[in-house]
Amino acid sequence: MDTRQNTTKQWQEQEALRRFQMIAPLLDEKLDNAKKLQLRKMIAENNEVSVRSVYRYEKSYQEGQFEGLKPAARQKHRIQNLPQDYGMILEEAIQLRKEVPERSVNQIITILELEGKAAPGVLKRSTLERHLYNAGFGTEHMKAYRDARESSSKRFCKPNRMMLVQADIKYGPKLPIGKNGAKVQTYLSSAIDDHSRLLLYSRFYDNQEEAIVTDTFHQAILKYGKFDACYLDNGTQYTATQLKISLSRLGIRVMHARIRSGKSKGKVEKFHQVVDAFNREAKLKNIRTLEELNRYWELYLEEYYHNKPHDGIREYYESLGCTLPENGISPRTEFNRDKRPLTYIDVSVVAEAFLRHEERKVDKGACISFKGRRYETKPELIGHTVQIAYDPASPEVLTVSYPGYEAFTAKPLKIGPYCDKNPSLPAGMQEQTPKTSRFLDALERRHEESSARQADAISFASYRKEGGHNV
Repeated sequence: MDTRQNTTKQWQEQEALRRFQMIAPLLDEKLDNAKKLQLRKMIAENNEVSVRSVYRYEKSYQEGQFEGLKPAARQKHRIQNLPQDYGMILEEAIQLRKEVPERSVNQIITILELEGKAAPGVLKRSTLERHLYNAGFGTEHMKAYRDARESSSKRFCKPNRMMLVQADIKYGPKLPIGKNGAKVQTYLSSAIDDHSRLLLYSRFYDNQEEAIVTDTFHQAILKYGKFDACYLDNGTQYTATQLKISLSRLGIRVMHARIRSGKSKGKVEKFHQVVDAFNREAKLKNIRTLEELNRYWELYLEEYYHNKPHDGIREYYESLGCTLPENGISPRTEFNRDKRPLTYIDVSVVAEAFLRHEERKVDKGACISFKGRRYETKPELIGHTVQIAYDPASPEVLTVSYPGYEAFTAKPLKIGPYCDKNPSLPAGMQEQTPKTSRFLDALERRHEESSARQADAISFASYRKEGGHNV
């Protein structure tokens, strides 16, 4: 039951993400009605849906944001309508998609019907599309390949701040922060504004897991607000589904660069030259901790990079025929002089968007297991499956929720030298030493009552007998 529900949730989020990416170009407030109408038709044609469906997705997003795009849970009886040889048909559909990744689901169905491998009208587009997705060959999986072929590697620059953000990971210096002072490779995760080249957030980490990318975007949005879209490479940290869902919840589009195309991410690559210069200086300081490394990096950005005239900004304005100040324009100056307003989002909304959700079953000790550690919950939840939410940047803090209970923070289980490792039960569930046996007491009362009734009956019978004799 829990596995089926989890699969349904994943499908709903993936479908909502697909719909959001479909209608994202229509969310531009600068579009007039005529342009929107033309764009809807193009989106409907490219995604093989009706214009009415595109309208419906727009309205759903306007009313309920990302959550409004989630489809209703599918009914169980639908799977009963599948033909018995559906598994073999699905294998043929996968093969057709492998041969030509651009093939639409409708085209695949047509081919299967023409080849006699499926009866006409039996295969439904939505059902086959869902099964192709579950097998890893859905429309969303093929989109990266199609975008990679069609994307351009020409130079570009957005006209205003926070319209586009680029992000990437760069190797940092090795620090003696491992066990017994072993050298550990550090990694710099950065998010840079495409127009001004200002670093919205940039920090060194001791790993290059997906969590550092999530943390980078999380902190950037908290500091500078929402941006329209982000432009990323195809590394596993940036193609992760959770990152796409988190950003989509905030109305942010996710785009990926062409595979093996360094030119399309020229701004970030140029910025990495700045990082290389810092790394050379950092080696001379004999830095010993990650905190110290980030402190010097922040000084380097705020006192040097952000205040230094940027050649890219100069080239952009020269291409427009504009006259620049003799000393040029720095990223900080360009960001601050931009009149486009910043759009800040409530901290709690941002935090919720970046939380990850999983399920765990509460064991007999009222604990759950997470990343190799045990966390205390509530004894009332023993045997129940609860939902946990956590920030990838701080996975040690878990929020537990269960229907009918107020969400609470689970604490790691600590076992003291004189403490029982099992948590104490609430008073209502603890065994108590009674002063007497209520069962035997009840039997004794019943016996006394029965004896009293019997005595009364005998006494009454004697009275009647004596009374009868006298008569």
